[in-house]
Amino acid sequence: MKARIYQPSKNAMQSGRAKTEYWVLECDDETRRGPESLMGWTSASDTLGEIRMKFETEADAVAFAKKKGWEYSVAQPKARIVTPRNYVDNFRRPAPVKASESK
Repeated sequence: MKARIYQPSKNAMQSGRAKTEYWVLECDDETRRGPESLMGWTSASDTLGEIRMKFETEADAVAFAKKKGWEYSVAQPKARIVTPRNYVDNFRRPAPVKASESK
């Protein structure tokens, strides 16, 4: 059994960073997914692929995976780079160019 542990990124539909402070443990599919013969829906015989657990910290998720004896991989979140900006900067005019500097 393989598991993936990661911290989710923010949703593209939201501007804030809500629901990104926890860690998620997801189990990888052991079997191949395929269309069901009767309805045509995508199905798999392995139900562990539906597991998605939330943990407060990365250490809690790793401890759970170790306790169950699962192989796991941890994906560290990328560092967020914030460029400070002011609202006033949107309305400032650029400095006039001197005649001697334009040539």
